Amino acid sequence: MPNHEINHHPFTAKILEILEKHFSEYAVDIFKTSPLLGYLNIKTKSANSGSKARGAFGNHYALYVIIEDYIAKGFFDDKAGYSYSKYEGAKFSDLFRRQRELPFGAKLQNHPLNSRLNDEFKKFYPTLGKQPIIRDVEKQRYWIQDDLLQVQIRQKNGTDFIYNIAPAIIDIIDAYVASKKVAFEGFLDTCQQISELSGNNPEQAINFVIQQLRPTVDARIFEIVSYAVLKAKYGQQTIWLGDEKETVIEEALILYKTGRTNANDGGIDFVMKPLGRFFQVTETIDVNKYFLDIDKVQRFPITFVVKSDETIEQIRATIHNQALTKYKIEAVVNSYMSAVEEIINTQSLINAFTEVLESAKLQDVMNEIITQSKVEFNHSNDES
Repeated sequence: MPNHEINHHPFTAKILEILEKHFSEYAVDIFKTSPLLGYLNIKTKSANSGSKARGAFGNHYALYVIIEDYIAKGFFDDKAGYSYSKYEGAKFSDLFRRQRELPFGAKLQNHPLNSRLNDEFKKFYPTLGKQPIIRDVEKQRYWIQDDLLQVQIRQKNGTDFIYNIAPAIIDIIDAYVASKKVAFEGFLDTCQQISELSGNNPEQAINFVIQQLRPTVDARIFEIVSYAVLKAKYGQQTIWLGDEKETVIEEALILYKTGRTNANDGGIDFVMKPLGRFFQVTETIDVNKYFLDIDKVQRFPITFVVKSDETIEQIRATIHNQALTKYKIEAVVNSYMSAVEEIINTQSLINAFTEVLESAKLQDVMNEIITQSKVEFNHSNDES
C-alpha cells in the first residue's frame, strides 16, 4: 500500500496514542501506510470543539460493525479455523441492528453500509482500487476488505511483517465517539444550567445562544439553535386563512423540524405550516449543494439557513457566479436562483434572536434547544 502524509489535527494525537499501544515503535509507519487509518484521520477531525465538520457517525459505524464481526468470528486471531475468503459473510440485519445499539446510532439508516462508506472512501483514495465493504446484494451478506486490514511494514531488522489493524480501528472509533459524547453531553448540561438561570441572569443565556450561531460551532448544534430561534421568531407571526370570507381565522406560523440533523430528509430540514415553506441548513456556499437540494424538490422555493458571517448579498452573489461558471446559460441560472426563496445568515439569526428577546421568549428558545438536543443525541431523562 502506498504511503500517505499524516494530516494532523487535534484528534490525530489520540490516533497515534492508540496505534502506539498496539504497534509500539511502528505506529507512525503503520499510520502512513494504511488508507483505512488515513480515512479515519479525516473522519475524526470533528472530534474537537470548534471544528466546522459535522459530527455524524454513519460511516464510522459501518466500518466499526463489520470489523467487529470480523474479530468476533475469529479472523483476527486465526481462531475461526478457516480463511476469511471462505466466510459466508455477516448478515445485513445483524450489522444494521448492531449499528443502532451504538451511541448516537439509534436512527442510523442503511446507506453507509450499502454505499456511502465505499463512495466516500473512493473519493479520498480514487486510485487504490479497493473499497472497505464488499457485499452480496442478493444474499444480503457483507465482508470487510481484509486486505485493507493487513499493513505490511519493514521492521528495523530488515524483514517485512504484516500487522493487522482491526482492533486498533475499533479502539480509534470508540475514542472518537467518546470524545463526541463528552462534548455533546457538556453542551446539553450547559443548556440546562443556563435555562435554569435565564430568568435571573438573561445576559448569560443570550451570550450562550449567540455563540452557538457562530460559523465555527458544530454543524448539528448550529442547526438545533437556528431552529429554536426561527421557531420562536415565526411563532410570533400570524396569517389569516379560510375557505370562505366568513370562515377566515388567524393562525400562527409553526416551524417543524423534519428529523435529526444527519437524517435522510431529502434536503429539507424545517417545514413551515401553514405556508408550506421549506428550509435547508447548510455550512457551505457551494452551488452544487444548493442546486442539488433545489432539484430534490423539483425547484420548489427553498430558504437556505447558512452558517456564514458573509452578508446575504455576498452569499447570493457567490451562488450566482458559481452557477454562471457551471451552467453558462443565464436562463438556467435564473431558473435555479428564483428557487432560492430567502437566505438567512448568522447575522440574520442574531437579529431574529434579538426580536425574540424583546418579546420575552428567551425561555422558549432555551427549552427548544434542550428538547432538540435530547432528540439529536439520544439523551433521555432516565439515563445515568
